[in-house]
Amino acid sequence: MAIQNGATVFDLEEADLCYAPQYGSAKDPVNMAGFAAANILHGDVRVVHWSEWKRREAADDAPVTLDVRPATDVATASIPGTIRIPLGELRSRLDELPRDREIWVHCGFGQMAYYAVRLLAQHGFNVRNLSGGFTSYEMEQ
Repeated sequence: MAIQNGATVFDLEEADLCYAPQYGSAKDPVNMAGFAAANILHGDVRVVHWSEWKRREAADDAPVTLDVRPATDVATASIPGTIRIPLGELRSRLDELPRDREIWVHCGFGQMAYYAVRLLAQHGFNVRNLSGGFTSYEMEQ
């Protein structure tokens, strides 16, 4: 329907998909995709992909990577050299992050990193969200 009508991501945000438990969720994936894309287009969140991280990880100007997953998730697998601050502790630990370097944030899938990026940007950090979280990182390896 959206493709046939030439809808934009902004239209997907506003689509009234008539929530009914037997047919769809209250947070419909179509609306959620529209919200995520609109956040990027509006500049509310800056996104970078893991392929860019791989290209820059050994460079002199490599960004700092920040993992905001809970400690239980980090224990199973993590990226060497990454700063680890769970999202729930981030506000109280801002002084542990460099203000003179770009910070690329990830979590498991992306939602916690999105919250962290918004928080850090509001505190003046130069920050980006690593798209797809640690799950995407593992798929690229």
